[in-house]
Amino acid sequence: MKPDLQVFEQPAQVAQALAQLFIDSARIAIAEAGRFRVALAGGTTPQAAYELLGQEPLREGVFWSDAFIYFGDERCVPSENEQSNFRMANEAFLSRIEIPLGNIHRMHGEDEPHAAAASYARVLVADMGALPRFDLLLLGLGPDGHTASLFPGTPPTTDDALLVRAPFVPKFQTYRLTVTPRVINNARHVVFTTQGEEKAAALAAVLEGPREPEKYPAQIVNPTSGSLTWLVDRAAASQLKNAARFS
Repeated sequence: MKPDLQVFEQPAQVAQALAQLFIDSARIAIAEAGRFRVALAGGTTPQAAYELLGQEPLREGVFWSDAFIYFGDERCVPSENEQSNFRMANEAFLSRIEIPLGNIHRMHGEDEPHAAAASYARVLVADMGALPRFDLLLLGLGPDGHTASLFPGTPPTTDDALLVRAPFVPKFQTYRLTVTPRVINNARHVVFTTQGEEKAAALAAVLEGPREPEKYPAQIVNPTSGSLTWLVDRAAASQLKNAARFS
């Protein structure tokens, strides 16, 4: 299935679209199954969307007691660290909505990385079965073509069966925690958000370039029985030659 590419003039419009998509996905999942399971991403655009979700009128758009929050990746830092994806999401909206604390499942970046990855995989399996399926999984795109914490230089499907792994990222000289493509591609709906001219070359390479997932790990994202949406601003889409073919 080809991805749905939606191009907006301004980053604020991308954030608004993501926030509304979040609400719509939650309502559909809760109506159909009585619960909504979402994996959050870090990044500037998701943060802006989360802030919208933590405010009126969107804050009242979801039965938060039926929503279950997870994370697609995390930095190996304590939850109060300013680099923590959990801290960002918590400050932006989780602390502003009426959601049971037991519904929020963060990655424990303060623990030994491989133990933290294995522990989070157990959480996913306990909650969703042997092959976890999120209703919505959010991703970003780095200027180097990485997504989640799948970075260039290593085949993104390395240790795919683990569900969650702890790759060492030489670029930052640190470990990260990340769900694997096996989990990403099993999601019901995967959504990338990308903004800014600095992402334009990577976006063009991922969508229109030759398939080189070790160089551009985001190319590995291709849901097996779900949908893929890209929400991008005009600057990020500036190097695409044929954006119309994706939508």
